[in-house]
Amino acid sequence: MENVVTNIKNKDRLKVLLLQIREDAKVRIEEHESFARYAGLELAQIAVHNVFDQPRFGPEIIDGYDSLFVGGASEASVLEPQRYPFVKDAQALLLHCIRQDFPVFASCFGFQLAVLALGGEIIRDGEDFEMGTIAISLSEAAKRDPVFQGTSNGFMAVAVHQEKAITVPPGCSELAFTQHCNHAFKVDGARFWAFQFHPEVDLQILVERLTIYRDHYTRDTAHLDEVLRQAVEVPESTALLKKFVDHVLLVNGN
Repeated sequence: MENVVTNIKNKDRLKVLLLQIREDAKVRIEEHESFARYAGLELAQIAVHNVFDQPRFGPEIIDGYDSLFVGGASEASVLEPQRYPFVKDAQALLLHCIRQDFPVFASCFGFQLAVLALGGEIIRDGEDFEMGTIAISLSEAAKRDPVFQGTSNGFMAVAVHQEKAITVPPGCSELAFTQHCNHAFKVDGARFWAFQFHPEVDLQILVERLTIYRDHYTRDTAHLDEVLRQAVEVPESTALLKKFVDHVLLVNGN
């Protein structure tokens, strides 16, 4: 009982920085709220650095925080650093976090940033890409991983991405995958987890996001309706953020 009380007190004092890659005003608010909801934190515990507002930054932006969350993006590409100057600074930040063993939970765009920063490869597929809710398989390593603890093989998750990594970068362990690509990995020897799918997004948010970005991802209204009609709830996916907080951030008494 004593340990439980200590963890609850420490959780209330956690401070997290969200590196956000969003231009749409509504999605900015929703993403911030979704990370807080599924991490089990108060909204005020998560500060936001939006790279569209502040595209140049250094690793010092994490000073004073206990962890870094990295969100997704529909208005940018990791393959176009000349067009999006924040890509290089974001990659440098992630490498700094790895060197310092600073805890990171990176979703979608954050996953792709990490793959490239660590020497892996991201390829673009604008035709046959994953979209909606999909079944994701677990590797053997996931069975021993604190974040994937208790997650079922073939769990459902939200994925909407036109860029992907087939394999994990050097020095990393694969945790989850589909027949199309890798979907999660951990950097060996560091508290750094990256997810191609969206652990912070549930079915309701998927509907709202795809409606906002329908011209970017779907052919027409009928295509959008078909994707959403097949979508399901994703409770095991959205549980991963809280597991990261409970089993990684609170283990060391942050």
